[in-house]
Amino acid sequence: QVQLVESGGGLVQAGGSLRLSCAASRRTFSSYIMGWFRQAPGKEREFVARVSWTGGMKYYADSVKGRFTISRDNAKNTVYLQMNSLKPEDTAVYYCAADRTLTMAKPDYWGQGTQVTVSS
Repeated sequence: QVQLVESGGGLVQAGGSLRLSCAASRRTFSSYIMGWFRQAPGKEREFVARVSWTGGMKYYADSVKGRFTISRDNAKNTVYLQMNSLKPEDTAVYYCAADRTLTMAKPDYWGQGTQVTVSS
């Protein structure tokens, strides 16, 4: 079992920045692909970004490319999502996820989510 705890959400103006963090409970953190997803009101949960076991490969949704950066620190069992140039359409609950497969088609574990609200 892996417990994931997100932090760093909040209210920010358009054009601003936030950094989300996700702390994992297990020492085998480095054996998991880590990712971020988000769900806006009335919409389905969508993929945002994911990072490979050692951080060498990163993947992003087209909507966040060039603005968001995912990273991980295996020594701290933590994954980050740096979000810059935020837009009102980035408003959503952001979820951290962990999976053993690179595709993260169906993540094994989810965090509880953290709210990000971008005002115009």
